[in-house]
Amino acid sequence: MMQNEAIEIIKKMLLKSRSKLKTAQIDYDNGRYDDSVSRSYYAVYHCISAMLLSKDLHFSSHGETIGAFNKEFVKTKLLPVSFTRTIKKLFNERHRGDYDFESNISSDDAKIGMKGAEKIIVTCEKYLAKIHKVRTDYWI
Repeated sequence: MMQNEAIEIIKKMLLKSRSKLKTAQIDYDNGRYDDSVSRSYYAVYHCISAMLLSKDLHFSSHGETIGAFNKEFVKTKLLPVSFTRTIKKLFNERHRGDYDFESNISSDDAKIGMKGAEKIIVTCEKYLAKIHKVRTDYWI
């Protein structure tokens, strides 16, 4: 994939990530905590997929994507270990919220999920701006 083509796809992925985070806030504001954590998870999923694409990596499953992200960015100390915990927690809560009949996702769970997702997105946007030599607001 050509560099310009890749950066445009990464930008679209980050825009989708931001869109999912906005939807998480709307769901939260309307008391739909299950849906809020689900959207926060997908916000992170699209963001980490963009990070992996920056290394020309793409995976078909969520587990492979998360594992590769941890291998490429967390274990190499490019990003903090806390991101692994946040992603795992969001993944599990999303699963509970989407599939369990009585998921008991609380407003605190949803709020913490949104804050964690936003921290990951902002950090990744800064990283990607640096490696692609663009301003951080390029992704917005």
